[in-house]
Order: sequence, then C-alpha cells, then structure tokens
Amino acid sequence: MWHCLVIEDDYENARYIANGLNELRHDAVVCGNGADGMRRASEQQWDIIILDRMLPGNIDGLSILSTLRALGNKTPVLVLSALSGVDERVRGLKSGGDDYLTKPFAFSELIARIEALIRRAGSDDTVKQLRVGDLKLDLISRKVERSGKLINLQPREYRLLVHMMQNAGNVVTRTMLLESVWDYRFDPQSNVIDVQISRLRRKIDTGFQTQLIHTVWGEGYVLADQGQVTGQDIAQS
Repeated sequence: MWHCLVIEDDYENARYIANGLNELRHDAVVCGNGADGMRRASEQQWDIIILDRMLPGNIDGLSILSTLRALGNKTPVLVLSALSGVDERVRGLKSGGDDYLTKPFAFSELIARIEALIRRAGSDDTVKQLRVGDLKLDLISRKVERSGKLINLQPREYRLLVHMMQNAGNVVTRTMLLESVWDYRFDPQSNVIDVQISRLRRKIDTGFQTQLIHTVWGEGYVLADQGQVTGQDIAQS
C-alpha cells in the first residue's frame, strides 16, 4: 500500500485521483492549497507526492518543490500541470520534480508513472553506515566510533578509513590507495601511505584487544576483524 499525498486545488480532479488510489487499496490524503500541502509534505512520511503545478495563494507547486528539496526531503514528486510547454516541463523538473505529467491525463498513465517513481526510490540501496567488528563509520554524519568510543580523524585519515572499510577483508594495494584516497595517477615514491596508515592504526587500534588494520607484506593493507584474513603474510605494524 502506498501512502500518497495529493496537493491539488481542483476538487474534482483531486477526488478523481484519490478515489482511484483508494480503489487500488492505497492511502491518499488530499490538500487543497499550498500552505497545507507544504505542512503535510514536510511533517509526515510519504511514498509519493502528487503535486499540482498551479496552486492558489502565495505558495505554488514549484515553491513547495524547491523548499522540500532544500530541506533534504527526497520523497518522489510527480508534478501535474496544464502547462505543457517544454520550458514549463523543464522548470518543473529543475525545481526538484521527479516526473511531470500534463493535464488531462489517463489514470492508468498516472499509476504507471507513480509505480516507476516508487520503484526507483525503493531501489536506492545507498549504504549509510560501514561496520567492521566493533568499528562503525557513519557516512552521513562522518562520525567514527569503536566500541562506543568516538574517534576523531583528519580528512585524509577519514578518506583512507572509508576506502579500507568499503573493501573490508580484501587487500588494498598501494596503487589503489594512491588513486582513491590521494587522487594520484602515479607513485610519488614516498612513504606518504605508510605514514597515514601508521597514524590511522594508532587511532583505530590503540587500546583495543583486537587489531583491525593489518599489513600484508609485498601487497598492501587490509582492514578486517579477527579471523577474516587467512592465507596471507600478515603483520600488524
């Protein structure tokens, strides 16, 4: 069941959409003006927002779109509008709309577009946290903790840790680190990597019984919990 917000000032059109959604066993809430729609859109969680482009008062559809996106709200928004010109459709999409459907429209097309938007949103499997053993890294807040203890990292140390945690259990070579963390396309023939690994190891492993950062002689480094690395010449310093 979809949780749908319909922001539409045309009563007949809003009822047509809501009734059709309800018949398909979806939940539809209708707001008849921009102010109420903005409040409901920002205060509650929705699977889809169906938004009329032209609304009465000082808050129109594009204003709602721009405000939601500025607030970080990523709810899929399908814009409905009688304005069918290319420039108008472009404005709707650039304001943050995920799709733009012109009036009049077939209800079957409306549902097909909603399904596509919800499917696309549901396929967003972006990783927000990385974990290896008792080490946790939050990619949103950039906070790093081990066993609940906050670990403060410099920007380069943070990038290095992210790369190693994304490849946890696998050896990351010198070349991989130079390209991914330092943005080098050549080897400067310096000990820059060794120095940063040493600093990161002190912050991540010092004071903990289990060591997570290991050196693989002749290959590179690996970040892994105890027992995850086998068959390699491992050192911890």
